[in-house]
Amino acid sequence: MVHTPDSSGSAASPSLPVLDIAVLGAGTVGSQVIRLLGEQAGDLAARSGARLSIGAVLVRDPSAPRAADIDPSALTTDAATAIDGRDLVVELIGGIEPARTYVLRALRAGASVITGNKALLAAHGPELYAAAAESGADLYYEAAVAGAVPVVYGLRESLAGDRITRVLGIVNGTTNFILDAMATSGASYGDALADAQARGFAEADPSADVDGLDAAAKCAILASLAFHTRVGMDDVAVEGIAGVTAEDVAEAAFFRRVIKLLAIAERRTDESGHEGVAVRVHPALVPLDHPLASVSGAFNAIVVEGEAAGRLMFYGQGAGGAPTASAVLSDLVAAASHRVHGGHAPRESVYAHLPILDPGSTRTRYQLRLRVNDRLGVLSEVSSIFARHGVSIQSVHQRDGQAPGEAVIVIATHEAREADLRAVAAALAHSPAVRRVASTLRMEGD
Repeated sequence: MVHTPDSSGSAASPSLPVLDIAVLGAGTVGSQVIRLLGEQAGDLAARSGARLSIGAVLVRDPSAPRAADIDPSALTTDAATAIDGRDLVVELIGGIEPARTYVLRALRAGASVITGNKALLAAHGPELYAAAAESGADLYYEAAVAGAVPVVYGLRESLAGDRITRVLGIVNGTTNFILDAMATSGASYGDALADAQARGFAEADPSADVDGLDAAAKCAILASLAFHTRVGMDDVAVEGIAGVTAEDVAEAAFFRRVIKLLAIAERRTDESGHEGVAVRVHPALVPLDHPLASVSGAFNAIVVEGEAAGRLMFYGQGAGGAPTASAVLSDLVAAASHRVHGGHAPRESVYAHLPILDPGSTRTRYQLRLRVNDRLGVLSEVSSIFARHGVSIQSVHQRDGQAPGEAVIVIATHEAREADLRAVAAALAHSPAVRRVASTLRMEGD
């Protein structure tokens, strides 16, 4: 409902209609959204065509200290009081429930929703889109992927006229900070994680980040947008960074590469010639001359490849209160403008209905580091294992090992099926010639 202001309206835009906003959650991002709504009220009104008024802020504890100056009368612990009758609802609670219930309540009542909740969208996106379409409300979620980086807008609108073939990116700042620290300081994984926690880049329980789950939710959203196909989090093959060692990082530097946790979504043709979508998250070796190699600290970057546009890169701060609030406010302005002037956000686009390909059919490259017995014929035995599984070797680097009678062999493969590469790694682990498969990392970006 658009409200007409009375004579008590703000001096900056007294003649503009007023839109009533509920902010669900007043944590790191919510507090920044509230602060910026106050500080930039005049500019936001001019851009949207309406004064944006916070009518309610849903919190768990109204007496808790806040980073933003919030009118105590707006604070409530009751979801119905916060949501019902509002024009715009900003959901920044996170998680699946009660966020799903709150967002559906708002959409079904006709309120447009702005959310930064990637887990909710990856798990229940179709349900939320359907509720928005039925009531004529908007559903915006730029803040759900890569913070301030406008990649959702880019895929939904700027590149709507192109055929996207691949999306490849660093979408989790915590893991990028950890891997970058390991590369620049030589720190172990455990020490780099502890440093990230001390600096506030990692949670006390970092599993969602380091196990790749946060990146997988974002990968599902990006793939759905890029390929006009419903992709859920369960469709994403996921591997985290807990197994990456300081030795892996040092070896990567020797070969002029860095290790990054990548979210990869591709439009591919399977072995039977049918087109489908392959989605995965895993640590990978990236050459130093690739644009993603220089992404440091907690920054995010996404490379999008289109048939007409070619390669585009979106880069910026992927987390933090103010950067993420910037994305929320962008969506707020768009949704408010639609309320005043008409129009609506892009609806769900799933016309392609592409199948999700078996992760084992994905084609990639491996680099394997083996500790082997230093004796005549070992390289031949190792090579025969690759040959038996139809995997071609691109290069071999050998040096002395640290233990007596041991050599280290680093093998890079040509592109092959993921299933065949896994079979090679398993066979090597059981070979009498191999003492240990020290590392198996995928190679991307060549």
